[in-house]
Amino acid sequence: MIWNQLEGAGVAGVKGVWAHELGGARLFTVIAIEQMHPGHARQAGFIAANCHANAYCGRITIVVDEDIDPSDLNRVLWAVVTRADPALDFEILRRCWSTRLDFLAYPDGKRQFNNRVVIDACRPFERRDSFPAVATTSPGLRDKITQKWPDLFPVRVCNGKGRSRET
Repeated sequence: MIWNQLEGAGVAGVKGVWAHELGGARLFTVIAIEQMHPGHARQAGFIAANCHANAYCGRITIVVDEDIDPSDLNRVLWAVVTRADPALDFEILRRCWSTRLDFLAYPDGKRQFNNRVVIDACRPFERRDSFPAVATTSPGLRDKITQKWPDLFPVRVCNGKGRSRET
């Protein structure tokens, strides 16, 4: 529903949306986009944080580039720590729609509002061509290392839904 509402609001280039189970599918949402213009990531984040499907009790919305699987929390957090500058890319939204069930909502007794954050964890648009490339390992070397030290590098198995788990 969030993806549909993003596109309905005119946000192009959406590549994935994930409402993480750790947040009860309401408190923690990740949007993956292919950036098309300056401000695109912010537009996606602000709209996702406030669209009807995500606004009620939402708390954290993170926008990542299309190379990040929004359902892979490790990759999402990697994008936050390597691509987001806290002084520039963390936006606090105050007095947003919430529920009495939100234990951090305020004021006491009414619990109608909460505060939330939108994190732009995309490569800066103006530096997209010069931003450092992601260092990766070739599949052959990765297989060799995981076979040599299986206790240090558990094998990850894809479940067919774009998600993986350790075996």
